Amino acid sequence: MQRNASTLYPILLVHGLFGFDQIGSFGLFHDIKQALRTCGARVFIPHLSVTHSNEARGDQLLAQIERVLEGTGAQKVNLIGYSQGALAARYAAAVAPQVVASVTSVSGPNQGSELADFLHRALIPGHLAEQTAEEVATLFADFLSLLSGSPKLPQNAVAALNAITTEEVCAFNRKYPQGLPKTWGGKGRELVNGVRYYSWSGTLQGNIGDEGINPLDPLNTMCRAFSRYFNTEAEQNDGMVGRFSSHLGTVIRSDYPLDHLDVINQLSGRVRRGIDPVELYVRHAERLRDVGL
Repeated sequence: MQRNASTLYPILLVHGLFGFDQIGSFGLFHDIKQALRTCGARVFIPHLSVTHSNEARGDQLLAQIERVLEGTGAQKVNLIGYSQGALAARYAAAVAPQVVASVTSVSGPNQGSELADFLHRALIPGHLAEQTAEEVATLFADFLSLLSGSPKLPQNAVAALNAITTEEVCAFNRKYPQGLPKTWGGKGRELVNGVRYYSWSGTLQGNIGDEGINPLDPLNTMCRAFSRYFNTEAEQNDGMVGRFSSHLGTVIRSDYPLDHLDVINQLSGRVRRGIDPVELYVRHAERLRDVGL
């Protein structure tokens, strides 16, 4: 039976830190973009700085939203932001709600990331370690942009790291509170200023065998190693973002058996038991279509 995900408004998949659209045959949103298009959606992936602040990336996103509107004749767009991309999407919707129909946060650090807090403490501002890390991260960001054929955009690795710490996200949230829960671990308002807000995310499971993961998956191993730096949300995180930190608007689910990279269908996301990351996006596009978006 043919699925129908033909949303009224185009969908923009907004990447996060060190994100891109395509490098050769490898896409960051592996199979997701094509699956949505096959089901009738108009899908675009905007080019944003690989590393930069939420506001800088949000302004870049706004400029590309305007291009999509001009090219398609649509009045609004649906934004699906992955990881830091959720914060850029939130910024765009807060600043220009008239051109955004919905914001969906996928594993977004909407209350900050405890992993980012640890890295921020480890890199003492002004010291050699921070300078070296910034230089390496900037070179890597430029390299990714070159490989993906993206337009050259400004990079700022330190600003990107700071932007997802709990302290900086708290300041960001004071300026752009739309869709945020009033209580820790709760849900936020779905409809704010004409924009609908949704979120979903995953958590690392205790028994790796129960997840159906390929044990040799280096990305899951990395997420499990990062998970050790969580305190507030120990055992309730995906390796990079805490479960309750990800909540925004209507929380579809925040404990899918998916790590931070599974949610964009990388490596082990394709061999999970009982969960198909691509299906989550198709189902959500159908959800948006059903409410007239």
